[in-house]
Amino acid sequence: MSNEELKITEEWDKVFPKSEKVNHRKVTFKNHFGITLVADLYEPKQYEGKMSGLAVSGPFGAVKEQSSGLYAQEMAERGFLAIAFDPSFTGESGGEPRYMNSPDINVEDFQAAVDYLSNLDNVDSEKIGIIGICGWGGMALQTACIDTRIKATIVSTMYDMSRVAGNGYFDSEDNEEARYKARKAINAQRTEDFKNKEYKLGGGVVDPLPEDAPGFVKDYYAYYKTPRGYHKRSLNSNGGWNVTAGTSLMNTRLLYYSNEIRNAVMIVHGDKAHSYYFGKDAYNNMIKDSKYTDNKEFLSIEGASHCDLYDQKDIIPFDRIEEFIRKNI
Repeated sequence: MSNEELKITEEWDKVFPKSEKVNHRKVTFKNHFGITLVADLYEPKQYEGKMSGLAVSGPFGAVKEQSSGLYAQEMAERGFLAIAFDPSFTGESGGEPRYMNSPDINVEDFQAAVDYLSNLDNVDSEKIGIIGICGWGGMALQTACIDTRIKATIVSTMYDMSRVAGNGYFDSEDNEEARYKARKAINAQRTEDFKNKEYKLGGGVVDPLPEDAPGFVKDYYAYYKTPRGYHKRSLNSNGGWNVTAGTSLMNTRLLYYSNEIRNAVMIVHGDKAHSYYFGKDAYNNMIKDSKYTDNKEFLSIEGASHCDLYDQKDIIPFDRIEEFIRKNI
C-alpha cells in the first residue's frame, strides 16, 4: 500500500450550489491497486434506518465537483446516501503519474466505491447502485458486468471509451490504417515523454472555440470552459489527459459480457446527443441473446444534447431515475 500525500479541499468548491437538505463531507478509501480515492459523501439530513447507497462518477476527464457531484447531491435529497468520487490519477484522488486512465483500474475504482458503501453503518449493503456519466457510463456498465453486489446501474449520456479510442468518433476511423497511424503517434510520444521526463498533455476542450467547430464541441465548450461547469482540477476544463493515457483503451473492448448482467440497468440518453449511438448500441447489445431483459430499460430524452444531461436539472430525468432504482434495488 502506498502512503500518498493528498491535497484535499475542505471548503465548498463545486460548480453547483450546496443543498441545505443534505449533509456533505469528504471521505477516502483505497482501491485494490493501493490508490487512495477521494469522494464527496452526501446524505440526507434526516433519515431513518439504513439507506440505499449510490456511487457516482463521470464524465470521463471531469471531477467530482462537476456533474457527478450534482447527481450525488440530488440523489441524497431524494433519500439515498451517495458518494461522488474522483477516479484514480485525477482530481483529489491519488495515483502517479497524473492524468492517466485504465479500463481495468477505473472499473476497480467503481468496485472500491461499492466496497466502501457496503461497509457503512447507515447503508444497507444489499441495496447499492451506481451511476456513471459520459465515459463513466461505459465504465459503470462494465462494472455491472462483473460486480454482482450492484443491484441497479444508471448509465447517463454514455460513451463507450474503448470504441471511440479504437474507432474514432462515429466509427469514422474503424480501419487498420487509421489505428496504425494513431499507434505510431502515441508510441513516438512515449519516447519523447521518457526523454523529457514529463508527460505531454492533450485532449482538453479546445479554447478558444473555432467558429466552425462541430456542434458537440460547442456543447462541451459551453459546459467545461464557462462558469457553468469550469473547474480548476478538471482535465477537460484545462490541459486534458496525457497524450499517451488511452493506449490500452485502443486495444480493449468493454461490455463484452453485458448481456449476462442479471441486475437492473437503465441507459439514459438525449436523442440530440452526438453520443446517442453509444447508448443505443450498448442497450441493444446488452439485451441481445440475454435472459435478463425484464429489468433493462433505454430512456431516450427528446431534444436533449450530450451535455444537457450533465447538469440541466429540468432535463435530467431524476424522477425516472429514482423510480427505477427504488424498484430494483
